[in-house]
Amino acid sequence: MEESSNSRLLHSAFTMLELIFVIVVIGILAATIIPSTKTNPLQEAAIQLVSHIRYTQHLAMIDDKYDSNDAEWHKGRWQIVFSNNVKTNNQEAYTIFSDTPIYSGDPTVTEIAKNPQNNNLLMSGGYTGTVKLDVNHNSFIGMKKLNIGMSYGIDDVSLDGGCSNSRISFDYLGRPFTGDQSTMTGPYSAGTQRLITSVCNITISSEIDSITITIEPETGYAKINF
Repeated sequence: MEESSNSRLLHSAFTMLELIFVIVVIGILAATIIPSTKTNPLQEAAIQLVSHIRYTQHLAMIDDKYDSNDAEWHKGRWQIVFSNNVKTNNQEAYTIFSDTPIYSGDPTVTEIAKNPQNNNLLMSGGYTGTVKLDVNHNSFIGMKKLNIGMSYGIDDVSLDGGCSNSRISFDYLGRPFTGDQSTMTGPYSAGTQRLITSVCNITISSEIDSITITIEPETGYAKINF
């Protein structure tokens, strides 16, 4: 009887040790995993931007702007343009648009892409002369998320490498271009075509860090370099 009692106590002791071990392991895992699940505004902004760059390319590929009756058809290509001015509340923002039929280089309300999830909203975080992002968002018809300065704390956007200026556009094959298409003299003219021939770097920065998004020449493939 005494041996049986000791056996039960020994078994209970091992069970308690196992429970403590499990609790310790869970604690270690929690300490490791939970910090990585916290939101990172900079990464969220980069993921959103890559998605919208790819969406701009998608629009260009399904909406071939070629028109044999219009020598300037190439100026209407779909593009994504970055801006920081009074209409964006002096915050970094971007707009997706097709510069047609005016070819002014600046988007009008009718030229901006519509949010595929809500056609009442335009894919703009604010842009000079077009869509103003007011502080209270009372009359804004764009998307606050595209104002990455206000939504994610992005304080700088820079383009370098194979691209410059403040915009990227795509042709019907998905090939990326740099600069303002409205100043081009031809779709592929030497010296003015602005077809990206080396990797384009788009760097977005916050107060504490930065992330670079690259766009490959020819394919226009966009990815995040963490």
